[in-house]
Amino acid sequence: ADGSRKEIDIKRYAKVEKIPGGAIEDSCVLDGVMFNKDILHPKMKRRIENPRILLLDCSLEYKKGESQTAMEISGERDFTRALEIEEEHINKVCEEIIRHKPSVVITEKGVSDLAQHFLVKAGISVIRRLRKTDCLRIGRCTGATIVSRTEEIKEEDIGTRAGLFEVKLIGDEYFTFITGCKEP
Repeated sequence: ADGSRKEIDIKRYAKVEKIPGGAIEDSCVLDGVMFNKDILHPKMKRRIENPRILLLDCSLEYKKGESQTAMEISGERDFTRALEIEEEHINKVCEEIIRHKPSVVITEKGVSDLAQHFLVKAGISVIRRLRKTDCLRIGRCTGATIVSRTEEIKEEDIGTRAGLFEVKLIGDEYFTFITGCKEP
């Protein structure tokens, strides 16, 4: 009642998500972020309290070169070695992630089956191919910094200001909610 007002840029800080079905009474304001994505693997947790969130904009797949790289494989040994190189790379990248103990990894890029395997084993839930705008919103709400290279991850990049990570089935689609944010 003192006449003070707080203005916020709702284009940057608020988003209306419309989901078909339900009633107007189902509408709510979240103290966090939601987006239309599911976890990668059924063994990953769909509910994590006080999550440690890591945002990446690098691929968790083996880069075979940006241009059409040719690889000559003349025998089974060459093919086996190529697979070993790929596995070593993915293993190294996943170890760099696991070392920082995130409970949730969200990346703007792809995640290979092998990376998925290592992260499931480490008990980490993964969301892939999320839009940059959504990653920026998650960063603002959780205190996470988007990291471009796994070898550059620092403890302060991990977002810890959310109370709950939860994936829910609404209608026939999965939605991820990151709520209970200390500064939404």
